[in-house]
Amino acid sequence: MPTYMFRKKGTEEVFEKFMSLSAREQYLIDNPDIETTIGAPSVVRELTSKMKPDNGFRDLLKDIKKKNNKVFTPSTINTF
Repeated sequence: MPTYMFRKKGTEEVFEKFMSLSAREQYLIDNPDIETTIGAPSVVRELTSKMKPDNGFRDLLKDIKKKNNKVFTPSTINTF
């Protein structure tokens, strides 16, 4: 189920609720002073996404880069 963002029309208070699409439609019918808003989804990144690959994979990248530097354009492979 997704999270929807809502705004009260009188106070401009913005809040979010976790509910199904059919529940959101019923919620808007039951609460005419509330409207949906479009907001950026919150993205949570894990700590592992900022870590370097292990040494075995880095060695593989270095080998690929070394073998591909013999062509006309130098390799742009990032070996960290």
